[in-house]
Amino acid sequence: MIFTIFKKELKDTLRDRRTIIAMIVIPVLVFPLILGIITKVSSSFEEKQKEEVFNIALITEDPSNEFVMQLSAIPDSLGPKKLKFYSDTTGISKEIAQDSIQLGIVIPSNYNELKESNEQMNISVILNETNLGTRDRVKKYLDIIEDNLMQERFDKLSLDRKLTEPLVVSYVNLASSKEMIGKIAGGILPYLFIIFGFIGCLYPAIDLFTGEKERKTLETLLTTPVQRWKILVGKMMVVVLSGIAAATFALVGLFLSLEVFELVENPMILEVVSSILSVQFILSLYILLIPLTIFFAGVMIPVTIYAKSFKEAQSILTPVNFIIILPAMVGFIPGIELDYITALIPIVNIVLASKELVAGTLGFDLMAISFLTMVVFAAISVMVSYRRFGKETNIIN
Repeated sequence: MIFTIFKKELKDTLRDRRTIIAMIVIPVLVFPLILGIITKVSSSFEEKQKEEVFNIALITEDPSNEFVMQLSAIPDSLGPKKLKFYSDTTGISKEIAQDSIQLGIVIPSNYNELKESNEQMNISVILNETNLGTRDRVKKYLDIIEDNLMQERFDKLSLDRKLTEPLVVSYVNLASSKEMIGKIAGGILPYLFIIFGFIGCLYPAIDLFTGEKERKTLETLLTTPVQRWKILVGKMMVVVLSGIAAATFALVGLFLSLEVFELVENPMILEVVSSILSVQFILSLYILLIPLTIFFAGVMIPVTIYAKSFKEAQSILTPVNFIIILPAMVGFIPGIELDYITALIPIVNIVLASKELVAGTLGFDLMAISFLTMVVFAAISVMVSYRRFGKETNIIN
């Protein structure tokens, strides 16, 4: 009987356009869209940086000093530049604000004398740091000039440059590329899977309960000689399946982004993410997502039973969405790791466990605790749904 109800409700759900969009279309498209936009924007920014001519205002009384000569000698491989000479800083700020020049460099009037006497020279750089890349580009210029000056001083004093480098430090990173990406950026994958799982449950839950009330068919359904818990379980199975399907199609979208559209060009990231999409990873992810999705369904069903209209159910569940998003964002916070305490916090434990799963560092004990914790919370939410579903006041308006 439960399976009969499940099949009937599943057919009705698959006829709903909103459910199909939330469960299939959006999850499949989100990864190609995100990766496509990021790739296009970053490539465009890099190209713009390479081609953009830097108008540099040099504030100096001696346009032929050594600094100007060394700056002019820097090749345009770092980006083309055009030097303009000013006697003072009057109007520099206004020109930078108007973007007629990108930065100003104030050079000491006695630069050559200070250089010859091996003294320290103070260089002031005027720029607008809201123009991304400006600071990095001028730093590259100044690093080259400083390196040349250092080498000249060592040659003049007949000294070995190693005298100023008493330590040569080599860092041996024991973490694999997979662990690095998992720890740094691994929070985005579980976050998206959890959000899609929630959204995938949302519309079917509203349609199967509030929708039945709006269509005046719930009363008829309850007059059939079928126990109410069987009706509840049949409907809940459709809601859970919709959430799991949304997360699954998000995985499909990630696969299409990598293998079909080839939106990721970085070979290291491509190798790591491709290794993530293994059978073991997907099965482990489902083990974590299934009780979480049941928990989502158990939270939504009492609300959709209580609501008198589709609009009312949406307005009530929208704040619930934010309550789900906040703990899901824990994966982005550095320093918070999965341990015996966080493994007991619902949603947070799944986010952190999924993050460890991406990095390949998830221990069986913490995974088991996270799984069992969500099973307990899922069971509680199902019991609450059952109690609400059994109340006549919530079913009949």
